Amino acid sequence: MSSLIEKLESIKDRWKEVSQLIVDPEIIGDMKRYVKLNKEYSDLKEIVDVYHEYSNVLDNIKSSEEILSTEKDEEFREMAKMELDDFKARKAPLEEKIKLMLIPKDPDDDKNVIVEIRAGAGGDEASIFAGDLYRMYVKYIENKGWKHEITTMNEGTAGGFKEIGFEVSGENVYGEMKYESGVHRVQRVPQTETQGRVHTSAASVAVLPEADEVDVKINPADIKKDTYRASGAGGQHVNKTESAVRLTHIPTNTVVECQDGRSQIKNYEKALKVLRSRIYEAEVLKAEAEIAAHRKTLVSTGDRSAKIRTYNYPQGRVTDHRINLTLYNLDAIINGEVGEVIEALRVAENAEKLKDGLKDDNSVG
Repeated sequence: MSSLIEKLESIKDRWKEVSQLIVDPEIIGDMKRYVKLNKEYSDLKEIVDVYHEYSNVLDNIKSSEEILSTEKDEEFREMAKMELDDFKARKAPLEEKIKLMLIPKDPDDDKNVIVEIRAGAGGDEASIFAGDLYRMYVKYIENKGWKHEITTMNEGTAGGFKEIGFEVSGENVYGEMKYESGVHRVQRVPQTETQGRVHTSAASVAVLPEADEVDVKINPADIKKDTYRASGAGGQHVNKTESAVRLTHIPTNTVVECQDGRSQIKNYEKALKVLRSRIYEAEVLKAEAEIAAHRKTLVSTGDRSAKIRTYNYPQGRVTDHRINLTLYNLDAIINGEVGEVIEALRVAENAEKLKDGLKDDNSVG
């Protein structure tokens, strides 16, 4: 337990240090650093507040035990015993809360994201399902008070999308949306099927943490830029000017297309943002793969080709295969109430991290 107190004391010391820094005129003049330190202050304060509560509980346990060991008055002893039981009951939940708060956060959790949904196996039905996933996320995003903007769109011939990409901005977006990366599978009677047989189709979802120039440096000489006319499915929304942009990052052979904006400049900026995020994600996946090597559950880690979730319409069931979670509220989930699944995944990942942390603590010394 002393190691926990030591950790909390060092966090408190850092919080005091940061609280001094954020009133320093030099720091205030450096907006980027000021915003970063403000965020750190807020995160540390949450832990420090719980530490103060925990410290108060420990002090009260100690003083109650001292009273019981020295006091002769029975009435006074009874009061002390009741207090001791009360504070001991509060101690364990606070310790669990602190341990969860001390789990290292993914540094990308606060980032905005770029989501890419692509139709997989299943022809027209896969495109229709990709459209369903897009609408599910849009409703979820709206419920969270986040914002989204389409970057690229390739419509399916029978509805939905062969591919759709969009940016999501808000608070802790990657921290929640990262669990959606992987292959989503649907089992239902397709709109295009006249025989009434259940088919299985799939769509892949990639959630990329949005990288800025500090995260990824791209040499402009390494980018090949092509422009072309944007067009929708069946010749709809044909653009008379070459506003669509295709960027190829030559060293990694990463290709990004953006055709949603009406202006070539806007499409170029969006495409560059996506390109930067894809290159950054490749580095993130490499790091995640190393972590995943010794972790049993691949909750928010690397394999984008892994089947993560099945939406079974005949049974009204959604199953997340990573944590063997099955819910029978498919209609609510596909209408944007995916938060329950995301929360279960977050809890499972934290439990796994906590287990890893305890192993690491036990292996020291």
